[in-house]
Amino acid sequence: MLYFDRLSLRRGSKLLFENASCTIHAGDKLGVTGANGCGKSSLFGLILGQLEEDAGSFRMNSGMVIAHVAQETPGLPVPAIEFVMQGDTELTEIETQLAPAELSGDGHALARLHDRMAAIDGYAARSRAARLMHGLGFAVGEEENSVASFSGGWRMRLNLARALMCRSDLLLLDEPTNHLDLEAVIWLEKWLRAYAGAMLLISHDRDFLDRCVTHIAHIEQQAFHLYSGNYSAFERIRAEKLAQQQAAHVRQQAEIEHMNSFITRFRAKATKARQAQSRIKALERMQLIAPAHIDSPFSFGFTHPGVVPNPLLRLHKASASYADKTILSSISFSLLPGERIGLLGPNGAGKSTLIKLLAGELAPASGTRDTARDLSIGYFAQHQLEQLHDELSPLQHIMMLDDKLSEKAARTFLGGFAFHGDMATGPVAPLSGGERARLVLALIVYQQPNLLLLDEPTNHLDLDMRHALCMALQDFEGALVLVSHDRHLLRTVCDELVLVSGGKAEPFNGDLDDYADWLLAARDAVDAPAATTTAQPSRQEERKQRADQRKALQPLRNRIKKLESEMETLHAQKSAVDEQLADPALYDSSQHELQQSLGLQSAELASKLEDIEGQWLMACEELEAAEALSA
Repeated sequence: MLYFDRLSLRRGSKLLFENASCTIHAGDKLGVTGANGCGKSSLFGLILGQLEEDAGSFRMNSGMVIAHVAQETPGLPVPAIEFVMQGDTELTEIETQLAPAELSGDGHALARLHDRMAAIDGYAARSRAARLMHGLGFAVGEEENSVASFSGGWRMRLNLARALMCRSDLLLLDEPTNHLDLEAVIWLEKWLRAYAGAMLLISHDRDFLDRCVTHIAHIEQQAFHLYSGNYSAFERIRAEKLAQQQAAHVRQQAEIEHMNSFITRFRAKATKARQAQSRIKALERMQLIAPAHIDSPFSFGFTHPGVVPNPLLRLHKASASYADKTILSSISFSLLPGERIGLLGPNGAGKSTLIKLLAGELAPASGTRDTARDLSIGYFAQHQLEQLHDELSPLQHIMMLDDKLSEKAARTFLGGFAFHGDMATGPVAPLSGGERARLVLALIVYQQPNLLLLDEPTNHLDLDMRHALCMALQDFEGALVLVSHDRHLLRTVCDELVLVSGGKAEPFNGDLDDYADWLLAARDAVDAPAATTTAQPSRQEERKQRADQRKALQPLRNRIKKLESEMETLHAQKSAVDEQLADPALYDSSQHELQQSLGLQSAELASKLEDIEGQWLMACEELEAAEALSA
């Protein structure tokens, strides 16, 4: 289907990747990953014919229909549903030919066109387009609104719906979830799993990749690597590969140090000069193994916020309204130190409104908002990216927060967010959305808040930055309220889920999988026509049964996690003992007892590991069998 043979690709003078060879078959679903600027979007440009290869060759089967998402949508006056339907180019072409055929009364042409229309299910195209729009979050009744009436983010959803409308052989998606909420992301996952064609997907959402792809194409250090499995499988394989590479590098560096020591000591001695020269030549011939670049380019953390009052903030019967429309009513809860709350809820239910109430950006229409005297809020929202001073540099932004901060200290701090050199001192204006988001997060981290309010903080952030943010939030010692469609982030940093729906904000008793079922059941209830209401309870009952089955398996999953934790601890202990056993000094005659003791410890730890690994394998097989029965 797609054939890459020893391909090299440049963007300007920058080499993106070289000598790449692989074949993508019909039905393959690839996640394309790699650091920003590595060539992911340029690969799409090559496939779309916008770029040409610099060496090697790229070809694809003739007659392939490719669908991709346009990056811009002009403010067109046409109804949104008509715009979406135009994604099916053959349907548009048939409709264009039908009008003159009807005017001319050409019966043969009309029969041919109507036959083809039926063959491509064109008569149901309007309902198909409406389902795509509703799945991506458009309300019933908005289909006839003009494209121009929607904001930029909603126009991007229209572009996505238009691409999905195309009956394509290959689908190219570049960060399709950036403008979606969690409800739409879950719907899109389901749609993509059912998509019959091949797909190349660029995404920084781990969970989304895991659920949608069968392979990972990873670009790094100008190389293109293809891995089987989803993103989690790729992470495990790559981690093992990097660990082996790092171990080889460490061994090699020790060998180089030993050889250099010999050269230094004996170069000047005539009797040893020949051996020294031999080692010099060996060093020259040795192909140095590059250190495994397993560390993220980002390194930052929240320092202790100092005073953390209890409670930090309290809402009492607070309501919020826009233009006389009540969004939230009678919301009451307190934020206590250490609380980590993830806000869930359908699009438009009021999650961002609640965040604004908490942040003080929106005054309660009724009720009260009470704050502690020492409250310090760190608030992240998308509109703050536009409030940066375009003419100022990241360095100036940081130093504006603290007039006592030295330039050296400011540069060091910004370096943790990958703002180095000219990027730290140049104006903010040309920065990308992801770079602006990193700067806003840097400003928040520097101010040492004791309450974090984060509204979709991962939009535009790559996987490395998301991982760094996740690690920093795990160590944050204040309170946290998070809205995000990144389920990996929600799972790893939030201890409590709150559902915002129907004007209320109440604890959600379940996990994110239960929430996905809740969303789909709610969508079924809305989408199902009145004539099929009798069938609806059975679908809801199926979802309830799946949720109950997951709960029943939770103790087994918890046991597996516990065994994995025990294995990790034992591996660390055994590695520490084996490292001591590898020390040549241990084998001095005076260390005999310690040598024996460490040997026994290593054997005992190996035995324990073998036992725990056996239990873990049995538990995994038991879980797999139980899940297969409940599927």
